[in-house]
Amino acid sequence: MILKTLQREGHTLSSPEQQLVVLGDPARIKLGRFQQSLCTLGSNSLKRTRLKTLQINVGKVCNQTCTHCHVDAGPDRRENMSVQTAEQVIEFLAGSEVETLDITGGAPEMNPSFRSLVEQATGLGKNVIDRCNLTILLAKGFTYLPEFLANHRVNVVASLPCYLEENCDAQRGDGVFVKSIQAIRTLNEFGYGHPDSGLKLDLAYNPVGIGLPPEQTKLEQAYREQLNERYSITFNRLFTITNMPVSRFLHDLLRQEKYEVYMQKLIDAFSPQTVNDLMCRSLVSVDWNGYLFDCDFNQMLDLPLFGQDRRLHISEVRDSDLVDRAIQTANHCYGCTAGCGSSCTGSLA
Repeated sequence: MILKTLQREGHTLSSPEQQLVVLGDPARIKLGRFQQSLCTLGSNSLKRTRLKTLQINVGKVCNQTCTHCHVDAGPDRRENMSVQTAEQVIEFLAGSEVETLDITGGAPEMNPSFRSLVEQATGLGKNVIDRCNLTILLAKGFTYLPEFLANHRVNVVASLPCYLEENCDAQRGDGVFVKSIQAIRTLNEFGYGHPDSGLKLDLAYNPVGIGLPPEQTKLEQAYREQLNERYSITFNRLFTITNMPVSRFLHDLLRQEKYEVYMQKLIDAFSPQTVNDLMCRSLVSVDWNGYLFDCDFNQMLDLPLFGQDRRLHISEVRDSDLVDRAIQTANHCYGCTAGCGSSCTGSLA
């Protein structure tokens, strides 16, 4: 109803983010309701305590178009991190105490600098995470990836929103589930997911629809039993991740007139015990142009570090500059603090 009313009144809503601005949602308001929730805990801000992880979004180019994607990635996108920016990322890593380079996208493997980033980061002794959609491992020109990832001992975090084909394809596209199972089998053949190999394969679950993730430990056990029984495949851990009301998923919520219902569900499920372990307290996000944000979601909403008007570039800062500084928050932050909490490494409580 809200979206239709705005359109009838002549508002131009060219993006989900602009829709939020018109709706007056605190995605662009500093003192929104999430800020009030923090105040009830005796704090008026979040601060980064230590920078352990540098998460880089190398672009929006992807071989899939998923309904829950907060990046709005797809085959028709052209945004891609340049070689120069990738080198600046490595320069930052080399002069920092950051432990982990977390590479995401889009399909990060489709960026021309992906191999170089992995090789140089591991050469510096950093842990590397590849946030993989699995189907890219079967695509023409990318079948080298399982062996390459194994040789560099890259941790693979792979999206598999359900162990049932129908539910998975409903979120990620027809035929994706079958390809994903084939890709996991290939990773298993190279040692991924086996407890003694040291090659980590973690799966990521996103709810279908507007529900919150179930309890992670129980769902992980169900995944483990079902995937082993049905397909004889194995993995290390399951991460449950809440769908964020940003970009493509936000657009679907507005189109279905479920935005307010979903946001209220997140707000009602706010869990104070998740706040201390929020990923933004030990992570910083870098966009494909090299600009810095407190997290990947703030990046998509263009909420820059420290609330500055000018975005900061990775070539301008050191890791020590990012510690003990206030983190930009808004109402989408309820997505990370609802229920058991949500982060790039699963539930927080």
